[in-house]
Amino acid sequence: MARKYFTPKTFAFLRDLEANNDRTWFKARKDVYDSVIKEPALDFIEDFAPYLERISRHFLADPSPVGGSLFRIHRDTRFGKDKTPYKTNTGMQFRHFLAKDAHAPGFYLHIEPGGCFAGIGLWRPEPAVANQIRQMIADNPGRWKRVAYGKPLSNYWSQEGDKLKRPPKGFDPDHPLIEDLKRKDFLATTNLTQRQVTGPGFLEEWARMCKAGSGYVRFLCEAVGVPF
Repeated sequence: MARKYFTPKTFAFLRDLEANNDRTWFKARKDVYDSVIKEPALDFIEDFAPYLERISRHFLADPSPVGGSLFRIHRDTRFGKDKTPYKTNTGMQFRHFLAKDAHAPGFYLHIEPGGCFAGIGLWRPEPAVANQIRQMIADNPGRWKRVAYGKPLSNYWSQEGDKLKRPPKGFDPDHPLIEDLKRKDFLATTNLTQRQVTGPGFLEEWARMCKAGSGYVRFLCEAVGVPF
């Protein structure tokens, strides 16, 4: 029988946290956070690991409480104007095992009241890495169109992100894929509903989504020189 991980209590806690974003309030309800968000998320990550390994053994579903796939609830308030101490969402990133040492695409899941979504790919790689991807697209236009616009990706995902205002230097402005070559972000996203996230089959649905996006992620891995 399919298992539920996240529940309406997950979303209720995040809404309450948004309305009471201070350390005293959170400390008094740390056990609630653990029971409705942290522990279910770590269980979800652990149970996703065998699915992810079948997609690619080079990506990690790490259920470690610290430093694993689950993002910390604490915000880094050192540099921003917003000094609220806690995030009002739950994020999980399934990184490439080389992500600390190289630009590498990944799989991301974001749970937030009214704003659940998932993403795959690379957000804002440095210019040299972006040009590697552009060159891969220019050299393999047919393959890129298949993985970026064909099924199975389009069953779940749509490409998003910012673009350059002008064609990148070194690329033909009349290239038939110039709009893709102008991309600054190489990612695809999909919106999710609370009903999906709290459903008993969400783990399996998430696995299908990642599988459907695997050709796109493989293309990006090859472009930036990391194994898939």
